[in-house]
Amino acid sequence: MKLAFLGIGLMGFPMARRLCEAGHEVHVWNRSRDKAERLATLATVHDTAAAAAREAEIVITMLENGEVVEQVLFGAGVANAMKPGTVVVDMSSIKPAEARAHAERLGDYAITHLDAPVSGGTIGAEQGTLAIMAGGKPSTFARAQPVFAALGRATLVGPAGAGQLAKLANQMIVGITIGAVAEALLLCQKGGAIPAKVKEAITGGFADSRILQVHGQRMVERDFEPRGRMTVQLKDMRNALETASGLGFDAPITGLLEQLYADGVEHGLSNLDQAGLFVELARRNGMA
Repeated sequence: MKLAFLGIGLMGFPMARRLCEAGHEVHVWNRSRDKAERLATLATVHDTAAAAAREAEIVITMLENGEVVEQVLFGAGVANAMKPGTVVVDMSSIKPAEARAHAERLGDYAITHLDAPVSGGTIGAEQGTLAIMAGGKPSTFARAQPVFAALGRATLVGPAGAGQLAKLANQMIVGITIGAVAEALLLCQKGGAIPAKVKEAITGGFADSRILQVHGQRMVERDFEPRGRMTVQLKDMRNALETASGLGFDAPITGLLEQLYADGVEHGLSNLDQAGLFVELARRNGMA
């Protein structure tokens, strides 16, 4: 298929590369062109998002937030450049209300839309094992299958905006569980146990999880190089709280973790991996 990929960042780069390697004709754009140039031997690099999208059958966006998605689609001329019948697959993590608004506006151009955020981080993007949560029409979901097949496992979870709701649920669970793992390992360290051995001991029990294995290992090794940044996790927690408030739903656990991530960012941890919440909790307890 002829594809456009807009946003060649931490996640966008390995995702776009996999689509190229799957045999698709891929046209790429990034605000900082040098990031897109890394794909120059596999894809066509464009100076503008509109130029990349002009002839595409499917346009994939992987951008920072809902405001940036809106600006690229409607402010940078992408919606005007796309042909009627094009599919936009927005794989960014944005607010459900924003996704529904984008779907409605694109409908005025005879363009169909899926909100299809992902989970799995850069590892999943590189390996093609992302969990993809899609919201939109079944017929549009079917058209996007060649894209999803190269990237991971996709599930249609409901109408427009539902994919973003599922991603918020994912991020709530991730953010809260990172906090639980960090607090538990620090408690053990404070009491004299060896955190690496504690992680080993509880592996396979009811407390085991992907978060314990991946983020817990980062905590044990003090490896906080960013794969998913603290600032991104904080954004997602805030989006979850805003969405919950709009639905009249009380989410006190998410609220507590949102404050902890916000404190970490305020204390200079914004460029750490989301597992860097460990550093904030260590600071609170006077632990190096």
